Amino acid sequence: MTADCFAVKGNIFYSKDMVTIKVVPDGYIVCETGKVKGVYEVLPDELTHINIIDYGDRLIIPGLVDIHTHAPQYSFRGLGMDLELIDWLNQNAFPEEAKYSDMEYARRAYAIFVNDLKKSATTRACIFGTIHVDATIILMDLLEATGLKCMVGKVNMDRNSPEYICESGAGSIENTKKWLRESADKYKNIRPILTPRFLPACSDWLLKELSHIRKEYGCPVQSHLSENIAEVEWVKALFPKARNYGDAYDSFGLFGKEAPTVMAHCVYTNGEEMKLIKKNGVFVAHCPESNINLSSGIAPVRAYINERIPVGLGTDMAAGSSNSIFKAMTKAIQVSKLKWKLADRSLKPLTIDEAFYLGTKGGGAFFGKVGSFEEGYEFDAVVLDDGNLLHPQPLTLKQRLERIIYLSDDRNIVAKYAAGKHIWPEPANSRSVAADLT
Repeated sequence: MTADCFAVKGNIFYSKDMVTIKVVPDGYIVCETGKVKGVYEVLPDELTHINIIDYGDRLIIPGLVDIHTHAPQYSFRGLGMDLELIDWLNQNAFPEEAKYSDMEYARRAYAIFVNDLKKSATTRACIFGTIHVDATIILMDLLEATGLKCMVGKVNMDRNSPEYICESGAGSIENTKKWLRESADKYKNIRPILTPRFLPACSDWLLKELSHIRKEYGCPVQSHLSENIAEVEWVKALFPKARNYGDAYDSFGLFGKEAPTVMAHCVYTNGEEMKLIKKNGVFVAHCPESNINLSSGIAPVRAYINERIPVGLGTDMAAGSSNSIFKAMTKAIQVSKLKWKLADRSLKPLTIDEAFYLGTKGGGAFFGKVGSFEEGYEFDAVVLDDGNLLHPQPLTLKQRLERIIYLSDDRNIVAKYAAGKHIWPEPANSRSVAADLT
């Protein structure tokens, strides 16, 4: 047994599949060298000597995973929610993102975002920065210090955007390479991810050059796909040879196959595009609150699940109003009911078990073996105290978890681990409980 082997004790919840949340009352998760060794109702004799952190009657779940959000937009969350996508970008997002050319402002604004993310139930995230290299490095530096495991992207855009937030194509490529060189081997917890903003903002030349960079540096890719009806029609006009929005990305080698790719929204995918998503192994980042706030529509998540397309959840700040993946879970259930009731009765609503899976193991798969307590998975965990959620009668453990998902906030978080490291807040008093096991 290695020296960095320990266990946490409490009421344990995790997904092996999408159908059912596995519950282990008063159980143990053993972590060895940052990975899950096993989940036990009773510790085996050979493990009773290890350090055990006893969280009593609290709930222990995998760390939540946010596979789509925009760090620079966090500053104006809750504003401009009466606008649709393109107007919202022009009136809110682009003017705010331009401020990150000022490093003092970038540091101050990103510190707020990072501090709140650190205190949330999220342990992994895919994050958009801005076009600015120095500001993106500041964001990565701040995230590295938290112990969170994140992918961060310097945004690329060279057309169809205000001049103050646009680079030349050549400048965008030069700055992207500069950013990758400066961040290479600098971080333990943070990885770069190529980030063409969306197709209307990127020229053909820029997309081709980003594909070359992807091959050279081996980066994953994140962007947006089929979010808004007007946007989809715009892409058709800009890429007339493409069969659909996804096919346009694919023609430039930026749509799965050779590199992990996550596409946010996917509200208006057609059958042919869905087949391409599945074929290329592209992840769908479902952002239900954002799609509500910008009047984009409701993504057909049940159809993606039925087709075994990988799906996770995104908060999509600041079109979303909160960095809570718990809130994304509840919104995903709610909008799936509307999709089923008002649009397509073949797409049955999501269950709480499915939403929990999407926010843990579903999105976690983009990072590898993440988001579950199955053997060999990276030990990301959140310990939750629901003592303030009073109820007049006894509840089952599953009911307690469901209330946490719908009703909790950051005050319910007792502890957070990422890849076996206790990252928030101060460690609990650990003790050996070998005597308790006899």
